[in-house]
Amino acid sequence: MNRTQRTLVVAGYGMAAHRLVEELRSLDTAGAWRIVVLAEERHPAYDRVALSSYLDGRSAADLTLAAPGFLDDPLIDLRLGTAVASVDRAGRSVVTASGEVVGYDALVLATGSRPFVPPVPGHDLPGCHVYRSLDDLDAIRGAAVPGRPGVVIGGGLLGLEAANALRLLGMEPHVVELAPRLMPVQVDAAGGGVLGRRVEEQGLRVHCGTATAAVEAGPDGRAAAVALADGTSLEAAVVVFSAGVRPRDELAAAAGLATGERGGFLVDGLCRTGDGRIWAIGECAAVEGRCHGLAAPGYRMASSVARQLLDLPADPFGEADLSTRLKLLGVEVASFGDAQASSAGAVELSRLDETAGTYAKLVLAADCRTLLGGILVGDARAYGEIRPFVGRGLPAAGHRLLAPAT
Repeated sequence: MNRTQRTLVVAGYGMAAHRLVEELRSLDTAGAWRIVVLAEERHPAYDRVALSSYLDGRSAADLTLAAPGFLDDPLIDLRLGTAVASVDRAGRSVVTASGEVVGYDALVLATGSRPFVPPVPGHDLPGCHVYRSLDDLDAIRGAAVPGRPGVVIGGGLLGLEAANALRLLGMEPHVVELAPRLMPVQVDAAGGGVLGRRVEEQGLRVHCGTATAAVEAGPDGRAAAVALADGTSLEAAVVVFSAGVRPRDELAAAAGLATGERGGFLVDGLCRTGDGRIWAIGECAAVEGRCHGLAAPGYRMASSVARQLLDLPADPFGEADLSTRLKLLGVEVASFGDAQASSAGAVELSRLDETAGTYAKLVLAADCRTLLGGILVGDARAYGEIRPFVGRGLPAAGHRLLAPAT
């Protein structure tokens, strides 16, 4: 028995929390830490990035992140369905929703985020759902009516994933996006135009540049239609809100922990809160005031904190890599670096092939030599060759990408 063993409590068990536990157990060869994981969900950590595949034949077990036998580790105490209700910093303990008190020597907050549901009339009617967890997808599966229309509110990355989920369930999906194009964070106007046309070819009906005015009930009291601000009414047997997320930082106020201007537990570059025994990682962490919603930044935070817990050198978080490459409804999309050309003096070079349904843009610095970022829609094969050159000279692959088709 290790008489100097300390207890780490991890509040939440999503992708970032799992990476923390995995890294700590890998590095902690002396068994200095016993890890108590308090997971609000009833499932162990799973690949939330691949959530849609749950409706395309994969099971919850297929998506589980833990390797076989990992959770049998005697130094890992995983408690599913156990949410943290409060933090007692003076007593170095947390209280669960059931009233259990769990002491800690170190605490890592990994509570993630919750879907944002715009407070439009009817948003809470039966038949309205969010798209965040396996339980959410089970609810959507149970409500789906093949052959009937469904409406997804939000045309970002998760919104298109949700629309694909409805399509997989045999429904006819509509996507409503307030911005003038789909995926407005990742792609520009031209790229959004190509993406919109390509997904409409797959059966989606896209409504951009308009707001949701209300969700309207049918005779049975369930959601039956979505009214848009432009006067359009969309029939809807199912409504899915996918309009962004908000960090889950509700533990902060009572615990006296600072939060960022836009929410999230405020932490420094090493993910430390104002309490030397408490860190925050993942989507709930406002690193230097900014939250990050992708998996890769959360993994970096997890690795840093694991090393700090063992008094090993750890690099500050620095700039987050927001690069994205994915395939939505059969359409490849990639965005990397300064994709929106926000840098002073940035130069944009692009090629649009309407016939092939592809769009490529590279963003260069004012000297026209340094690659700053880019966007690829319809064909992202060049992503792997070009992205490593961000901050460096444009590679030959970049010149080939922009060359006219022959």
